[in-house]
Amino acid sequence: MNLNFRVLKKSGRNYSRLGSFTVRGFGIKTPVFMPVGTYGAVKSLSPDELYELNYSLILANTYHMYLRPGYELVKNCGGLRGFTGFKRCFLTDSGGFQVFSLAKLRDIDDEGVSFRSHIDGSLHRLTPELSIEIQNALGADIIMAFDECPSGGAGYEYVRLASRRTFEWAKRSLASHKRGDEQAIFGIFQGGIYPDLREESLRQITSLPFDGFAIGGLAVGEKKEDSYRIVSEMVHRMPENMPRYAMGIGEPEDIIFYIKNGIDMFDCVMPTRNARNGQFFTFSGKFNIRNSKFSEDRLPLEQDCQCYTCRNFPKAYIRHLYMINEILSHRLLTIHNLAFYKRLVEKIHQAIENDALEEFEGGFLKNFAKTENSF
Repeated sequence: MNLNFRVLKKSGRNYSRLGSFTVRGFGIKTPVFMPVGTYGAVKSLSPDELYELNYSLILANTYHMYLRPGYELVKNCGGLRGFTGFKRCFLTDSGGFQVFSLAKLRDIDDEGVSFRSHIDGSLHRLTPELSIEIQNALGADIIMAFDECPSGGAGYEYVRLASRRTFEWAKRSLASHKRGDEQAIFGIFQGGIYPDLREESLRQITSLPFDGFAIGGLAVGEKKEDSYRIVSEMVHRMPENMPRYAMGIGEPEDIIFYIKNGIDMFDCVMPTRNARNGQFFTFSGKFNIRNSKFSEDRLPLEQDCQCYTCRNFPKAYIRHLYMINEILSHRLLTIHNLAFYKRLVEKIHQAIENDALEEFEGGFLKNFAKTENSF
């Protein structure tokens, strides 16, 4: 698939940029944030609610869809769009991160990974070939090469071997990809916190004919200063004429930093997961609806937000729903949080257009630092 990625504007002050690509007729403007729909659903929301929020690209998870309900069933139901009713666009990850973070009793070798399901302990074997077969069957519009993702604290020698495997698995992923006319495929470079391994992995992965590239192995237990250093050193070396993707990055301040350093695409469970824990995002900080000060608050979650939740409900009502464990509270908080992320990225777009991202970042961080600590 040719994404027709174009860089529309580059900052003269940093590495940020505005771009666009096309998936199945949908124009995707970058930078773009993708909500996570692990099992083919963004938790608690319907496709129509995602459309109203103006999201056209969401992420589904290969590992989870493989274990439940099974990729053949999804294929027989018309792929992810037919199965889920979300008629826009999907990206699937390779399943590699989940194998290394969730599965039990992993056994890694050069051919692939044997693991026991975190659900029922059943034994499975995932290889680059099977990962691509699953993603081909799921019918996502953008799929990912299978990679080995070491933890943030992994030692040099382990990361070196994992990076070597990632390169070999990337070549096998490309060779196994049977739907190149319908699905774009991205490569992932690794290297942990080690600059020389990062540089070597980046050189190797970008030598292959992928449609885009992702920086992997971030937010996996390393110190934030290490991840920031890696991004600032490496991202602008990624090819300029292809989308750049940072996997699993979702803190608002991190999104701004990564965009300033040249990243185009993000995904994270944070807006949905945090909503289920009562947390809501505003441009004045993060707050938790459980706080007793909201018990009689007649104002919306954020006064200048025009999402469905903020147009219709006061904080007092949402808090009431949450405290009695009413599922509607999760839905209303999720709608608002995803609206916040959409607004954040739109404001970043405007700041890049005006070449004023540093000023926006400074103002945002000053206000966002008012985050409430009583959760």
